[in-house]
Amino acid sequence: GAMAPGKKITARIKRTLPVRGPQAPTLSELMRWYCLNTNTHGCRRIVVSRGRLRRFIWILLTLSAVGLILWQCAELLLNYYSASVSVTVQFQKLPFPAVTICNINPYKYSSMKDYLSELDKETKKALETFYGFSEGKSKVRRSVDEWNSTGSDFFKQIPLLKFEDFSKTATDLHSGQKRKIEGSVFHKDSSIVNSGDSNDIIGFQLCDADNSSDCALYTFSSGVNAIQEWYKLHYMNIMAQIPLETKEQASYSADDLLLTCFFDGLSCDKRHFTRFHHPLHGNCYTFNSGENGTVLSTSTGGSEYGLQVVLYIDEADYNPFLVTSTGAKIIVHDQDEYPFIEDIGTEIETAAATSIGMHFTRSRKLSKPYSDCTETGADIPVENLYNKSYSLQICLHSCFQKAMVNSCGCAQYAQPLPPGAEYCNYKKNPNWMYCYYRLHEKFVKEQLGCQQICKDACSFKEWALTTSIAQWPSAVSEDWMLRVLSWDKGQKLNKKLNKTDLANLMVFYEDLNERFISENPANTLVILLSNFGGQLGLWMSCSVVCVIEIVEVFFIDSLSIVLRRRWQKAKKWWNDRKRQRSGKPPQAADLERQGHDNPVCLDEDLPTFNTALRLPLPQGSPLPRTPPPNYSTLRLESAFSEQLPDTLEPGRH
Repeated sequence: GAMAPGKKITARIKRTLPVRGPQAPTLSELMRWYCLNTNTHGCRRIVVSRGRLRRFIWILLTLSAVGLILWQCAELLLNYYSASVSVTVQFQKLPFPAVTICNINPYKYSSMKDYLSELDKETKKALETFYGFSEGKSKVRRSVDEWNSTGSDFFKQIPLLKFEDFSKTATDLHSGQKRKIEGSVFHKDSSIVNSGDSNDIIGFQLCDADNSSDCALYTFSSGVNAIQEWYKLHYMNIMAQIPLETKEQASYSADDLLLTCFFDGLSCDKRHFTRFHHPLHGNCYTFNSGENGTVLSTSTGGSEYGLQVVLYIDEADYNPFLVTSTGAKIIVHDQDEYPFIEDIGTEIETAAATSIGMHFTRSRKLSKPYSDCTETGADIPVENLYNKSYSLQICLHSCFQKAMVNSCGCAQYAQPLPPGAEYCNYKKNPNWMYCYYRLHEKFVKEQLGCQQICKDACSFKEWALTTSIAQWPSAVSEDWMLRVLSWDKGQKLNKKLNKTDLANLMVFYEDLNERFISENPANTLVILLSNFGGQLGLWMSCSVVCVIEIVEVFFIDSLSIVLRRRWQKAKKWWNDRKRQRSGKPPQAADLERQGHDNPVCLDEDLPTFNTALRLPLPQGSPLPRTPPPNYSTLRLESAFSEQLPDTLEPGRH
């Protein structure tokens, strides 16, 4: 059972080594050892420099270098998730977008007159009362059915009011009496220019049906705006009660709206258009909707190769109070995108040729963690009510409609119905208008949380439009063109068309350059590590091994020294307490614990250089010396007593 030499040494050290801490006995000695042995030059200079000033300068320089490294590395980490934008332009055959066209007037006035007779009568009365003019004694047709009584008490509830001054005294349109109006004032018209003549202020009051003292007053600096807003409010209320089929029949058919059609130099007709019913714009028609699975494309730019249509507007059948402009509205969009014609539609004027040139751009943003966009909208807690691909607009409208159903118990007429809900109308929901205005006010002020929940889509297509207008038809061609178009229109019209009833529209690609804007990560892990290395090398001539060394010395070793000190103090205190209780005097062995009692030395590792240096010398033994050389080994004759025969000089045999 002979012991290996290494184990012998370890066993001997454990017996004789008094332990004052792991490896280095104190923090200051550990730091000194580190500074003398590390590759970071600044630390070494702190220890070996002579003179306080020089040492202070090196301390300052080293701390500055450490500060700069930490700052630069923090900047690198913060900018890690940054993206660089690249723009690619390529020339190719482009898919033609969907083009949705609506008449600005949603329904033929002649078809809707029966439903709107009460409202129109009330509006004409307002014009007569407030502005002193009437449209002659033309009889307003009255319907025999329930529509006769739809509005009467409703108009009494929400009459138009004319304010005499800012003391909230108003003339009630319905009764003609003056009364005091209570409630917080909301100026719907944000017109900065105000004549200062308070007599011009017209508005209406909305009160909470459950709490009549809680009212909101909506005032307008322009009578036109006041009458239109008030009309629209009652109009939505009436339209919500009319079945969809009735409204579709009362709106414009494809034959009514479209007179001529050309695409890519070839003739097209109503079969190329898909109808969809918009609550505010009636029947709209989408060219190239992609509904049958095919999307048309164009291989040449220029107005000759786009979409050309002549639209029949029929101004004579417009609702005089609902819309005040004449023409059509169009929107260019992707086949999967919902056409928000009320928000971003382009208006086309009559008796003019409108050319709309397009530039196509596809954009792609990086999703989390680079930006706060969404790929499909699936991660957003708002139900998509539009049955089209996700967009920020769809999310905001869906979010508001959901809030409307939750707060007011019914859905707003201008947006799609959530499942299980129905549109608001005064008969079923007498409080809906007050609730809607209050809710919309919160929505605009971003208090509903919709703007916080909804995010941009990461990828989207965009058609930048350039619009130009020319007079059409020209004075010299007007006569024959209108005659031919009237003939084409057929038996439906017994009169020659008027040019103010027509609008010419051209939608085309100005060029076939597709611009693709994409975001790419500006940094990768390799670049980040290289930048870290550059900073460490520049300021401290340090590497990854050096960083590991810092972690080992400053965290692991320092912590173990501190814990060792605490443990020894606690142990000493406990032993002293035990002795005090038992009354034994302190023993010499207890004052200095030996190595074999030390838990740190339980491993079989060989001692480090530092611990080996601290081995105590044996008591009373002389200092070890190098033994003197044995000079007798230098005497060669005694080593070789007899010379070998072959080394003898010749002739001495």
